[in-house]
Amino acid sequence: MTEEQAVSRWENGETTPNTETLKLLSKLFDVSINTLLGSPRQLICQCCGMPLEDNNISREIDGIFNEEYCKWCYADGEYMYHNMDDLIDVCVNHMANEHFTPDQVRLYMKDMLPKLNYWKQYKNLAGADKFEEFKKQLMNEINDLHIDGMPKVEKLNALVGGYINLEYRLPNGKCVKFLDDAATYLGNQLECEFGGDRCFGIAANMEFILISTYEKDGENPELIVYKKR
Repeated sequence: MTEEQAVSRWENGETTPNTETLKLLSKLFDVSINTLLGSPRQLICQCCGMPLEDNNISREIDGIFNEEYCKWCYADGEYMYHNMDDLIDVCVNHMANEHFTPDQVRLYMKDMLPKLNYWKQYKNLAGADKFEEFKKQLMNEINDLHIDGMPKVEKLNALVGGYINLEYRLPNGKCVKFLDDAATYLGNQLECEFGGDRCFGIAANMEFILISTYEKDGENPELIVYKKR
């Protein structure tokens, strides 16, 4: 249970719950982390551009909100659209009206979609097959590091930087964060094979691989690997 003193400090705005605590609270109260924090971000689906609210935000298989996508573009851990033209056809059918013609909708979507993170990844990785190939390559590179106690990585999920951006203390005493709060990474959390109360956290993209360990709720993080690709 969360200590009353900690809750009081959250309510007074003195501190903010860490990432893992926010996830637990989000699932407990069935609201997004963005809502818990007072909606500081204007969320839009990074696949179709739809404004996101708690009733249309996608969820992971375990019920955790995925605040990057709407429930129609990402469902049960799977992306629903791998072809931009297919998505545009769906949007034309739903958005066109007497004030917004099908041709206008199509032009609008063709201009807007390439600016969203999901389609930026596709542009860089040349579509669904290449994206899956990239994830497999990342998992192979991570597993080839042979980190003691870390299980084999068999899945990477899309994770928002702001929710996994832990602060690490370097040997020189300086505390730094390595991620961009607004970016999306591929990652996962794994329990240590040796037991104990520390987990492994993974975050990666086309430029680097980051692996850390931390205690419950992301407390006392320790950087294990930060490797340029």
